[in-house]
Amino acid sequence: MTHTIKLEASNRPEVMERILRVVRHRGFSLEEVLMKQCHTTNSTQITLTVSGERPISNLENQLNKLYDVAQLERAQTGASAVAMNA
Repeated sequence: MTHTIKLEASNRPEVMERILRVVRHRGFSLEEVLMKQCHTTNSTQITLTVSGERPISNLENQLNKLYDVAQLERAQTGASAVAMNA
């Protein structure tokens, strides 16, 4: 099953490595990454498309624990989204 997760994270070099490590350790395969820096807020907008058989909530919970992640939302099928952290 494929899932899309949108993150707002600190704009630091090690952040992407931490996020990708969590994706791998939670048993998901990375299908697509889109990353855009926001210089006014010193943050990075990251969109991950991942696939895996495990519950996506496990990955969301672990990503939310990263102190560099300020906001996380999962894109649903269609136009709606679920905000996980503010």
